[in-house]
Amino acid sequence: MSTQETVVEKNAALREAIQRAERAEHEVARLKSGAETREDVHVTQAGEAELRKDSMMAHLLDALEAGKDIGHYGRLVFVMVARHFMPQEEVLAWLHRDPDLSEEDAANMLRQVEGRDYNPPKRERLLEWQAQQDFPILPQPDDPDCGNLYRNLKFPDTIYDHITHYQEQKANAE
Repeated sequence: MSTQETVVEKNAALREAIQRAERAEHEVARLKSGAETREDVHVTQAGEAELRKDSMMAHLLDALEAGKDIGHYGRLVFVMVARHFMPQEEVLAWLHRDPDLSEEDAANMLRQVEGRDYNPPKRERLLEWQAQQDFPILPQPDDPDCGNLYRNLKFPDTIYDHITHYQEQKANAE
């Protein structure tokens, strides 16, 4: 690897770290102010209706509504997606319906997902996680569209920007 390639990689890593730090600072400021403001208008009272546009998310909502234990990865997926469509209190209210999750653990999970700014997972990751627990995250695992969250849901532009940036870094590393 040449010196120039090393410098380019270091600069890209630095830019990514700065962007993460800026997102974290923004989130801390938002939490301190107590305001429920978001960059996009995706966090609305219609969050449940939006989430139900995706069969997997409708499946998770139905299971939570019925008071079922959706498993660790089911809860993680729910938080990773729902936080873009619902206020924090509503995400937590849904999680509290899972009998195997304490209020403290629910709040910690939401904080961790938001703090690390996790993107909603790809279908392949959902299938991996589903294999590690009893509750079926995907209601129709044989349907290639089931679990393709980006097909049925419109996420904030920052999610798509983050994915594009990651793909560019990956291509540059190869």
